Formats: sequence, C-alpha cells, structure tokens
Amino acid sequence: MYSTSDFKKGLKIEVDGKPFEIVDFLHVKPGKGGAFVRTKLKNMLTGRVLDQTFRSGEKVGRPDIQEKQMQYLYRDGDNYCFMDNETYDQIFLRKEHIGESRLFLPENTTVNVLFFNSEPIGIELPIFVELTITDTEPGVKGDTASKATKPATLETGAVVSVPIFLNVGDRVKVDTRSGTYVERAK
Repeated sequence: MYSTSDFKKGLKIEVDGKPFEIVDFLHVKPGKGGAFVRTKLKNMLTGRVLDQTFRSGEKVGRPDIQEKQMQYLYRDGDNYCFMDNETYDQIFLRKEHIGESRLFLPENTTVNVLFFNSEPIGIELPIFVELTITDTEPGVKGDTASKATKPATLETGAVVSVPIFLNVGDRVKVDTRSGTYVERAK
C-alpha cells in the first residue's frame, strides 16, 4: 500500500482495481479543513487522464505489475512489435499503450514491457537513448562557444533543441524522461 506522502511523478498505483500512473500531483493545505492531494492520473489500460483528489494520509493499492525485458523490433501501422529476449515470443502493443515514448524508441532498443494481469499495458524506456539527427539547419563554423540552440528532428520523429554546431547525421544522446538533449554521442 502507498500513502499520499509517497506520491511522486511516475509512481504506479491501483485505484478501483485498475492500474494508474501519477502524471502530476499537488499537496494542498487549505486554511480550513484537512489537507489533501490533487492528482492527475493516467489509466495504464486506456491511456485516459483523469483528475482525482485524495485526503492526506489516505492509502492506495500497489498494482500487480510485472516487468519483462524485451527488444523493440518494428512498427506496423499503429502497432509496435516487441520480442522476448529469452523465448523469442513476439507481442504487439498499440500506439495508445506506447504513448509519447514512441518518440524516443529506435528499432532494436531493449525496453521493459509492463504487464498487468498477464496483459501488456505499456513500456519503460532506458533513461538515455542515442538518436541520429535527420533534419536541422546547417551549423555555422565557429559557433561552438555560445549556448544558442536550434530545433532538430531525430530519426524517430521527435523534435529537440540542440546546440547550433550540430548537423544532419550527427548522433545525440537524449534524456527520455524530459525529452531533452544531453550531449553529442561518442
């Protein structure tokens, strides 16, 4: 069981027998009455986001979620194919289950696939991924000292701000939690 004091972004909880992920939360202590926690919860089965309020100190369940390491193989329309590294079984997840993670999911990446009641419901990406820049304005020689940035489209379709000295074809390291540029890949 989790208490409201354990709440943080990304925590997975169970409400009414369904798994949810905390997208955002705010502890509120009004002048009158008891404190409460206002949350935005993402239903891990349907992808819908709802607002829910919990009294301070209220307990919520811990969902029975298993993780299995799998390799992302390819995309087929709105379906994403993953292969179990041990048994070589393949499963498909819909775009709704992948969510915004698809923007940082290059082929052949090993991810943790989340299962609830033996059904795949989502993925957890590695913290950092290396992607190739496919479209950006050309860099200018000598612009390496400034902190200026420019938008760059990556091989997966994600757009991130990168330093102006990077060009098409360069590989960059991206933080999947925030979707931000970290450094040039070595």
